[in-house]
Amino acid sequence: MSPQSPGGTEIDVRRAIETVFRIESPRIVAAVTRVVRDVGIAEELAQDALVAALEQWQRDGVPDNPGAWLMTTARRRAVDLVRRRENYARKLQEIGREMPEAAPPEEPTDPDDIDDDLLRLVFTTCHPVLSAEARVALTLRLLGGLTTAEIARAFLVPEATVAQRIVRAKRTLATKNVAFEVPYGPEREARLTDVLDVIYLVFNEGYSATAGDDWLRPGLCEDALRLARVLAGLMPKEPEVHGLAALLEFQASRAAARTGPDGEPVLLKDQNRRRWNRMLIARGIRALERAGATATGAPGPYVLQATVAACHAHAHTYEETDWATIATLYGLLAARAPSPVVELNRAVAVSMAEGPEAALGIVDGLAPHLPDYHLLPSVRGDLLARLGRTAEARAEFERAVGLAGNERERELLREKLRSLLAR
Repeated sequence: MSPQSPGGTEIDVRRAIETVFRIESPRIVAAVTRVVRDVGIAEELAQDALVAALEQWQRDGVPDNPGAWLMTTARRRAVDLVRRRENYARKLQEIGREMPEAAPPEEPTDPDDIDDDLLRLVFTTCHPVLSAEARVALTLRLLGGLTTAEIARAFLVPEATVAQRIVRAKRTLATKNVAFEVPYGPEREARLTDVLDVIYLVFNEGYSATAGDDWLRPGLCEDALRLARVLAGLMPKEPEVHGLAALLEFQASRAAARTGPDGEPVLLKDQNRRRWNRMLIARGIRALERAGATATGAPGPYVLQATVAACHAHAHTYEETDWATIATLYGLLAARAPSPVVELNRAVAVSMAEGPEAALGIVDGLAPHLPDYHLLPSVRGDLLARLGRTAEARAEFERAVGLAGNERERELLREKLRSLLAR
């Protein structure tokens, strides 16, 4: 044990415990889940270890390896629980009653040598039996280490709602007997898409908030980026995992330049590129190179999006951006993973490469598919303004203001309106 420093207080120890637990809790929950086969019970046992730490560390000081202490304590409690179950089952059998065997099943053979509890936990929290909202909440709780209150604040929903989602998610995993494993073959590929999508959804909510008064929520971006990096380390042979990590590194590199002094949004063309984080850009480039080195076929959606982000990262100015290549990449993305939002992004790139007239036809075709998406009238307004159709552009920006859910974004659109009225 490291003796508590003379100036150390109860609050110091409590903060140390909270910090260690937040860092270590995903691995602890994952390791204990492998023993008890239930993420809800595993989380309770991890919390029990936390309570034990609060009692013992206050008295004896913080141990030299606090993470290992918590892991050992939680695992011992898990093993004790399984033994009690086994003893109970044995006693029931002795008196002639039947009870399902509660001992942990045999570990599955892993043909790809993936044997990591944390990776299993990622696939479990993102299982398709859960709704998208439940996957996000459970992933942030168990892998991000966020409290229920923090998740509720991040997504601007009542704490009780998040608590219910998490409770129901854990109950669903238990009642559906969801296996604590990494799936193989085609199922892994299908489930991996869900895992990557959840992480990307968390990042996007932090990068461009859909509601509230702040445009950026850096904490969510950091959590998602950390999860992507962890996943890339756990699955080094999956190009799409590296693609997602690269995409998030590139996007995170621009975070400091995306808002002004008062938190107002700063669009890409107006950003001070000297504020872009070059270390994150370098990490993005390396991750994209790893994606290319591990790829065996056509690039997937996240690799293509990361390549678009790399084009922006390589441009010294907005005007130097290789819009023709970006338009081509969005065309490939539309073919690989078609969606109206991808088409809208392609339209923006086409407008920069070929002019607004060429893009307007693409945007007009998307109206039936994105009736309530504020960026559709926003993009259409920009195109119309560039074509000199000012009155129509105003109408589009007014419609976009009405649809936008984020106050910062609404103000940005109002500024565009004021700019048009001044013409």
